[in-house]
Amino acid sequence: MTDEIARIVRETRTIAVVGLSPKPERPSHGVARFLQNSGFRIIPVNPGHAGSTILGETVYASLSDIPADIPVDMVDVFRQSEAVPAIVDEAIASLPGLRTIWTQIGVRHDEAAATARQAGLTVVQNRCPKIDFPAYLPRR
Repeated sequence: MTDEIARIVRETRTIAVVGLSPKPERPSHGVARFLQNSGFRIIPVNPGHAGSTILGETVYASLSDIPADIPVDMVDVFRQSEAVPAIVDEAIASLPGLRTIWTQIGVRHDEAAATARQAGLTVVQNRCPKIDFPAYLPRR
């Protein structure tokens, strides 16, 4: 898994954060802010806040609403496990350059993970990039 995470950190530039909250005290906001401060572009996905901005980026209602000229490398999921299959299906259908599906701590759906892997994606479940990425980030 460590080699896989190291590769994800090296190859990822843009991360769609599904379920990103505008509230700074929420875990999704803290993780997205960490990713942004680490040099990644984050794309907020939250239907309740579509059209507004979070962390300076336009919020989209769904993955399929992200413009085609924004290449998304990774989808980070802050939703309940039951929501993961639909997110994976939408990601596969609408994000052609996607490489990774990442589900946060407490979020796991093995059937959706298998679907993503069959589509050629790397899947990391029940982990947090704010915890896992620092060991592989370039020193500043």
